[in-house]
Amino acid sequence: MTELLPWLIFGGIVAGMLALDLGVFHREAHVVSRREALAWSAAWITLALAFNAGVFFFRGSDAGVEWLTGYLIEKSLSVDNVFVFLLIFSAFAVPPVYQHRVLFWGILGAVVMRAVLIAAAGLLITTLHFVIYVFGAFLIFTGIKFLRDQEHAPDLEQNRFVRLTRRLFPVTARYEGQRFFVRREGVLYATPLFLVLVLVESTDLVFAVDSIPAIYAVTSDPFIVFTSNIFAILGLRALYFVLAGYLGGLRFLKPALAAILVFVGTKMLLVDLYKVPSLASLAVIAGVLAAALFASWRWPKPAPAAVHQPAAGR
Repeated sequence: MTELLPWLIFGGIVAGMLALDLGVFHREAHVVSRREALAWSAAWITLALAFNAGVFFFRGSDAGVEWLTGYLIEKSLSVDNVFVFLLIFSAFAVPPVYQHRVLFWGILGAVVMRAVLIAAAGLLITTLHFVIYVFGAFLIFTGIKFLRDQEHAPDLEQNRFVRLTRRLFPVTARYEGQRFFVRREGVLYATPLFLVLVLVESTDLVFAVDSIPAIYAVTSDPFIVFTSNIFAILGLRALYFVLAGYLGGLRFLKPALAAILVFVGTKMLLVDLYKVPSLASLAVIAGVLAAALFASWRWPKPAPAAVHQPAAGR
């Protein structure tokens, strides 16, 4: 029972916050203001740090540092999710009033999906040690590709999951309020909002393939891996509404995320030769992120040159 208690506490916190979120504060669809998003983001970060303090107190400083490092890795990598969410909502012209509903159910699905992926990755690493080298090489490759493809925008309409959904269900021509499905004359139709939800889930699956191996570079403790990952994911909706108008100004963020992926990948490749201390990993990752934020503020992206229209002839 003692071993289950931390899991029960974590489950209670998550269930309580999600019920409060959807059942009380967002029972009726509305546009989420930046002020509201900041309050929710602060609440999730505060809860995460309080939980981290509990890990420090009950499991010791090493476990506490590992948890904080894992949380910071996932939180930083989730910023790229926000960028893709912006592309999806823009491409499908999702009304702002329905965006929170899509993200709520999308991230709830992501929690279940990541639980399965984390368990599978842990089992692979435990039973087949060489997999850790595969993960390390994959993270380095992803980091380099991440850096080279900074401006690449995914072709959302060609997404395999979207194409499969269109084959399984007829899709309505327009949004039907905040509903994902409608029934007409006995036929079940998916709405464009459901296609958006499918895209959110499928893109999180892609990002999870990057972030989960990265956290296993920090620790192999399933409790630390899962709880730090999920706390970061649960704060993603609020982070989206906070950062939606500012992502364009974070000029050096993507190179920083690429550097973090390369660092943790290298750490995994060296695991049997040299184990990088958890505190050193935390310092490197926090330092890279701080440097990227400072550089983005100090050397902002140049404004696009004004286009001068020729004077109309008389």
